Amino acid sequence: MNISSFINLCKPKIVILLTITALVGMLLSIEFYSNISSSLLSLIGFAFLAASSAALNQIFDRESDKNMDRTKKRPLASGELSLTSALTFTAILLFVGSSLLLYFSNILTLLITTFGFIFYSLIYTIYLKWATPQNIVIGGLSGALPPLIGWTAVTNEISLLPLILVLIIFLWTPPHFWPLAIDRIDEYKKEGVPMMPIAKGVSRTKKEMIVYSILLFGASLAPFFYGLTGIFYLVSTGLLNFYFIYLCISYLSDRKNELSMKIFNFSVKYMFLFFLSTYIDFLIGIYG
Repeated sequence: MNISSFINLCKPKIVILLTITALVGMLLSIEFYSNISSSLLSLIGFAFLAASSAALNQIFDRESDKNMDRTKKRPLASGELSLTSALTFTAILLFVGSSLLLYFSNILTLLITTFGFIFYSLIYTIYLKWATPQNIVIGGLSGALPPLIGWTAVTNEISLLPLILVLIIFLWTPPHFWPLAIDRIDEYKKEGVPMMPIAKGVSRTKKEMIVYSILLFGASLAPFFYGLTGIFYLVSTGLLNFYFIYLCISYLSDRKNELSMKIFNFSVKYMFLFFLSTYIDFLIGIYG
């Protein structure tokens, strides 16, 4: 047992991505810059809650994780951590995260974050994941909330821009995750997880990826047409979306599924670049 085991229990790559999108939600509000220290401490609270949710997900999935190559090296599945240690660590993260978020932000932010925690770690992990091929689509709502959480943490109100960003992440999730599900389809079959490629077929899944990538492009245009972003945002995110759509269309004729991991890895970069472009556009609007 070592520190790295506890870190890996929290799915650090996912938590980092969620925290960055929450940070962008903060950075896009002028209120952030008048109280940076409190905002960052509330962000740490969010990160702790996201980590506790990820840890609880691994606690519930510890037996099925043992049977999949992608997950068998996780701390609980491999035996690096005991169940008692994992539960104790998760409880500490939950308590500290909730306390920081409540003290340095507001009730609204804590309520939205708690909803995301319950939806992912309990509703998705225990029920949705095993019940429907729409598991990723519906479950993606929890992962889409961070920009709104970051925004409300510094403003204590819900506004149009963060809601659009939530929609964008929600629509991004299926074409982001389904290529990985196709690449690991045999493992999901073995565990009886009704992922879309298994329940509806690989071809149907690829067609739906194209639909979601086009809807994603449409949603990405909304901030510009509502006057919330500028030309830099329109051009940079437009290029990202065109390439994403191109990959999804190319994937349809990829009979050997050789593009699976290329699309999955690009989709991760897409999210980083999308929010970076959004923030740069915000800075141009202020200082340009």
